[in-house]
Amino acid sequence: MQNEKLKIAGGFLITAVIWGSTWLVIKVGLESIPPFYGAAFRFFVAVSILLLINIFSGSTIPIDKGSQKVYYMAGLLSFSIPFALVYWGQQYIPSGLSSILFALYPLIVGIFSHFMLRSEPLNIFKISGIILGFSGVVMIFARDLHWDTENTTLGMAAIIISSILQALSLILIKKYGKDISPFHLNLGGMLIGLLVLILFAITFESVSDIKLDFKGIGSVLYLGILGSVVTFSIYFWMLKRVEAVYLSLLAFVTPILAVILGAIILNEELDVQVFYGGALVLIGILCANAKGFWNSLSKPRKEY
Repeated sequence: MQNEKLKIAGGFLITAVIWGSTWLVIKVGLESIPPFYGAAFRFFVAVSILLLINIFSGSTIPIDKGSQKVYYMAGLLSFSIPFALVYWGQQYIPSGLSSILFALYPLIVGIFSHFMLRSEPLNIFKISGIILGFSGVVMIFARDLHWDTENTTLGMAAIIISSILQALSLILIKKYGKDISPFHLNLGGMLIGLLVLILFAITFESVSDIKLDFKGIGSVLYLGILGSVVTFSIYFWMLKRVEAVYLSLLAFVTPILAVILGAIILNEELDVQVFYGGALVLIGILCANAKGFWNSLSKPRKEY
């Protein structure tokens, strides 16, 4: 059991580091590829890799009605509409503001889990931790709390709606997808998401706007391989082993890593507020986990 705890901690760290870089990579990729095509290309790469792995491993994808329902939930609520909204919204607002808005995710997950998962109710520790963590993210990106145009407001709304849909998806997958392997869940959901994103791209964007330069191709490959295949496989694996709220706390960690990466890669200034906000996020995560975290790792939950 101790070995599994270490695997979960390692999975959390790997996912946080990779997702911490995706805001920046998405922003860079948008300079070359329109948002819907960018998201579609990302999942085309991911689905191609997952299909190859499935073929060579000889595994069979479950296609019963229950599994299909979960694939559609994941495809529509995790991999298509939310990603289309994130890619579209990122055109009009700073990455930092996107991080603040998406940091509402743990709170939304907490509310959904309280009413939809009988074994994962909110408690004072979770609520306090979520409030502290969100406050830390706001402190880090306070200077990005502004908007100038109507498109900025729409961009903000797109990020918030995306976080709501992904939170709902997380809870539904936790509730109904416990018998599906993380690999097949990833493959089935991304395949549905890919089809929807291709439809969005063909309907709303022009192929002539695509520039297949280093930035565009590099962002697609990075987001497809690391940002999708690796992270979501780990993410769904962890979802079967920890409470949804604990997993959603990744939304507090990734913005901090995004700022650090921006300072390293783009030579952006590291404001002192980053360190204060980061400390507040850490305290929030520790507070949320103060009661029952280790029990949730060692005692699998059966009822949802």
